[in-house]
Amino acid sequence: MTQSMNSSTNTLPKTVYAIQHLAFEDLGSLEHVFDQLGYRVRYFEAGVDDLRPALNYDGLTIILGGPIGVYESEDYPFLLDEITGLKQRLHDHKPTIGICLGAQLIAHALGAKVYAGHQKEIGWSQLQISAVDHNPLSALNGIEVLHWHGDTFDLPENAVLLASSEIYPNQAFAIGSKILALQFHIEICQLDFEKWLIGHTGEIRQVGLSIPQLRQNNLQYAAALETQAALVLQDFLAKLSSVQ
Repeated sequence: MTQSMNSSTNTLPKTVYAIQHLAFEDLGSLEHVFDQLGYRVRYFEAGVDDLRPALNYDGLTIILGGPIGVYESEDYPFLLDEITGLKQRLHDHKPTIGICLGAQLIAHALGAKVYAGHQKEIGWSQLQISAVDHNPLSALNGIEVLHWHGDTFDLPENAVLLASSEIYPNQAFAIGSKILALQFHIEICQLDFEKWLIGHTGEIRQVGLSIPQLRQNNLQYAAALETQAALVLQDFLAKLSSVQ
């Protein structure tokens, strides 16, 4: 499989840029896939690094999650420049994946409303995969994925809805074949999940969830998600290559 993925993605720049908003929310299992495909990963820390190289990059840029909201620019002024750069990036149809906060930033940059949801969605559940042609998330049908968010968004104009959950209808969307926004955490790595339980302990206790149960669910579901997430990424890269 690795050989076929290499041949199908050889027109893309071999470095992936990733924008982090929280140190332990990295590319997770997806980084292992990129490594197998011969890609390097370069991280940019939002609020610390100059994000312009990542946002202006012609190759693939992935915008990762974090505990802040897109509407909190008064407290986190770096968001203004990040959103401005992202708007131009999306206007230019440069290849972009957004995860959690990253998906919310994409929705906001495309003119959709992003706002606090009616409840926090934290834990594992299956998605309802939309019945659209060539859905890039079809490999996640019947797979438990990790949710960890309190904000949600309206579907941007011209976006194709790819997935929903029982709590929130807009879990993923695409704009063409180059822009993919995922509210859920496709990237979670089973071996790294303890970092989440430590880093998000305040939020977990605030909503009254069981840390031992979250840990057990990770052991039960994460490995299957890692396998299917690799297929989703492979499909995205193959389609991206075909339109380069």
